[in-house]
Amino acid sequence: MRLPGGVAVALSFCAAASASLHPARSYETRDYFALHLDESASPSDVAQRLGARHEGPVGQLPQHHTFSIPRDNGEDVDALLDQLRDRRRLRRRSGDPSVSLPSLVGRDEGLDGILWSQKLAPQRKLHKRIPPPSNLARSPADAKEDSQAVQAQKQVALELAITDPIFSGQWHLYNTVQLGHDLNVTGIWLEGITGKGVTTAVVDDGLDMHSNDLKPNYFAEGSWDYNDQSPEPRPRLSDDRHGTRCSGEIAAAKNDVCGVGVAYDSRIAGIRILSAPIDDTDEAAAINYAYQQNDIYSCSWGPYDDGATMEAPGTLIKRAIVNGVQNGRGGRGSIFVFAAGNGAGHDDNCNFDGYTNSIYSITVGAIDREGNHPSYSESCSAQLVVAYSSGSNDAIHTTDVGTDKCSSTHGGTSAAGPLAAGTIALALSVRPELTWRDAQYLMIEAAIPVHEDDGSWQATKNGRKFSHDWGFGKVDTYTLVQRAKTWDLVKPQAWFNSPWLRVHHDIPQGDQGLASTYEVTQDMMKEANLERLEHVTVTMNVNHTRRGDLSVELRSPEGLVSHLSTARRPDNENAGYEDWTFMSVAHWGESGVGKWTVIVKDTNVNEHSGQFVDWRLNLWGEAQDGSIQPLHPMPTEHDDDHPYEDAPVATTSISPPPPKTEPLATPTDGVDRPVNVKPTASAQPTGTVDAPIDDENKENPATETSSTATPSATAASGSFLSFFPTFGASKRTQAWIYAAIGSIIVFCIGLGVYFHVQRRKRIRDDNRDDYDFEMIEDDDELQAMNGRSNRGRRRGGELYNAFAGESDEEEPLFSDDDDEPYRDRGISTERERDGPNGEQTGR
Repeated sequence: MRLPGGVAVALSFCAAASASLHPARSYETRDYFALHLDESASPSDVAQRLGARHEGPVGQLPQHHTFSIPRDNGEDVDALLDQLRDRRRLRRRSGDPSVSLPSLVGRDEGLDGILWSQKLAPQRKLHKRIPPPSNLARSPADAKEDSQAVQAQKQVALELAITDPIFSGQWHLYNTVQLGHDLNVTGIWLEGITGKGVTTAVVDDGLDMHSNDLKPNYFAEGSWDYNDQSPEPRPRLSDDRHGTRCSGEIAAAKNDVCGVGVAYDSRIAGIRILSAPIDDTDEAAAINYAYQQNDIYSCSWGPYDDGATMEAPGTLIKRAIVNGVQNGRGGRGSIFVFAAGNGAGHDDNCNFDGYTNSIYSITVGAIDREGNHPSYSESCSAQLVVAYSSGSNDAIHTTDVGTDKCSSTHGGTSAAGPLAAGTIALALSVRPELTWRDAQYLMIEAAIPVHEDDGSWQATKNGRKFSHDWGFGKVDTYTLVQRAKTWDLVKPQAWFNSPWLRVHHDIPQGDQGLASTYEVTQDMMKEANLERLEHVTVTMNVNHTRRGDLSVELRSPEGLVSHLSTARRPDNENAGYEDWTFMSVAHWGESGVGKWTVIVKDTNVNEHSGQFVDWRLNLWGEAQDGSIQPLHPMPTEHDDDHPYEDAPVATTSISPPPPKTEPLATPTDGVDRPVNVKPTASAQPTGTVDAPIDDENKENPATETSSTATPSATAASGSFLSFFPTFGASKRTQAWIYAAIGSIIVFCIGLGVYFHVQRRKRIRDDNRDDYDFEMIEDDDELQAMNGRSNRGRRRGGELYNAFAGESDEEEPLFSDDDDEPYRDRGISTERERDGPNGEQTGR
């Protein structure tokens, strides 16, 4: 079809203008940098002073720009930007923004307007979340349909004039075999709610806008190809099918091609990023692209789901996400929907993915057509809901690349996410004023729990149930849209951040755990203007020589447990958690007031070890007074200039960790936080050490008996030992050591005095006696001199226990009437418990 001349010229002009905002880059000849500039700084002036070329803004991020420089000069500019970063850090630490700092070889004049910088590099770190091939088989031929359900489906199709040839096979829309296992959407369609006026952008590997199934709903103005810098995100590679299939699930038109989408009258846009490496500026621009026209961003991708990867978006991308929820859709917020991940078979957990564990994401897992949990679908405390996808010998039937092509093998959490996005599009079509947080509330309110007897569910304070496997349950479209019609919009988001809590304590191995607590008061919540919880995040640093051995639990004041991380067999990384943020939605609706407990476990008894360094509790939720609540600041890179407090710590009482021999130095100030270095010895925390927490009595840790001494009291009580070696032991154990040493010294002094008096007496009585010593006939005295008396032997055992960190409540090593030769039972017990190669043989 030929376009009128004026329209063709207009479209050509728009394409040229768009291309000018996304110029092609040549990383072979130039280095690229992203800079955040002060409002007073001119990009052209900064470019001139750096000897760089201004490439343009970074998407919709205010005051963020891209610059490039010939590679020959790139290292000099990189070094200069690093020095500027150090100057900014020094200025922050000084507390005076006007403080004069040393000049940077005369090149820093006029560059104080650079607030942040990052050197860019194209990467291919994002991967489609397609399931293993075994989960994509077609339905078995002997599946028996319910005749009444078939007739009901046909009646719905007749009333809605649906003639799409594969609609009868779209079981996720109307399941005629496993009744009730579908999205429950047809009743909403019959009310005339089909998604009009709402646009979903599928951020993926392209969208076939020439497909007859997608062409009627394709929204060109909301689309862009960041891989080939083109306004048309059409599939170009042989495996560029994923985005088209996801798009068909959401907005395949009602016609005579394939099937229909959940919101079949809504618009669909394509943003192509997965077909080639991209840098952080492209990814940041992609998730803000046309964010006043695109309402929902459907993202069925993430880091590798291999059980060994732990990746989060960079600072630019985090800022783009926050910019989206704060400024997208006229301030109501872009809605980001992410697939939970397909790595369950590799022990993967969606809390190791910085996209799915974001508070700004609706994270969607999978449920199959029989209502079972597919083997690939990851579980985690950040998962909000599940939606239908492949498994039980079937998959999702949808649009494919080609003019009239269809697919019956789409699946994985890749397929679950877009279905959830489609249901949100229906809700927005009746309530466009819903904010991004209202959408999350409604997904929770409308979710239907499944398999409630599988032991994974906890009752929450908002009157619902939560499971790490199922989130709050499966998506129910009818309930979602009905509640959206009358939903009271939530007040703005408020938040509370605890200080950084210093632990610096070795993590015991096996079934025991290392617990650290922080108590939130009502006054803290009032000061934070926080009324009720939505998301809870924990940012933490843990050192370890094998990351996959670690797991972390969070226990709320209400007694709910979030499994923030779980052990992963494939994860052999010689590292722990470095400023990693875990997230949970399990505490939605709680007050937040009371004692929060984080428990870190080293689950495998082996040669690998670790240390819990520090952590921070972050509570997010609805403001008490929305009229005074500001927007959350943009994310920044981690900065060590923050308040510290010493955290109370407790260990489980099952069995103590083996004694370490090399002491680990404790930092002397709040800035030194070594991360991912191998812990070499036991290091005690500077805060309170509570009584043990038994792993078998987890439900209410706040009621367990504990020492209530404050950190200052603890420090005072132990200050007399501060001048002596610590032996890597606790202060109580040190006291035993020095008491034992003192007793020995006193005994030796007394013995010396006794010998001296006896010798002087003999010399006085018999001047001819020239012996320097005498034979002691008394058996007790002889045993005392040789350290063989019962008392002496027990003291020796106490000294061993002091060094080994044994409890003073253990039974004696042997009784007073024990005639056996001396045997240190502490050592023998360890040998009996360990096998010939050091492995544990049981208790």
